[in-house]
Amino acid sequence: MNTPTGDNESLHDLEAEVVAELTLAESSSPEEGIAVPAAEWQFDPVDVEREEVGLRSLLGAVNALEGDPSQDPPGQS
Repeated sequence: MNTPTGDNESLHDLEAEVVAELTLAESSSPEEGIAVPAAEWQFDPVDVEREEVGLRSLLGAVNALEGDPSQDPPGQS
């Protein structure tokens, strides 16, 4: 699929948003909540990890569309 002219800006915007969300997800410490009873968890640690995996997949897809292999997530070369 070819990317129409002008969509690269949209991809860059999407990439910036995904990177920001991924940074936020990586900076959270869901494992700290394990000492707290499950009924008091704000987020389930498994859901946080699942969200991070989804964000990494989305970032990889954006990078593939941009055709910039240097921006691939680690281990994706």
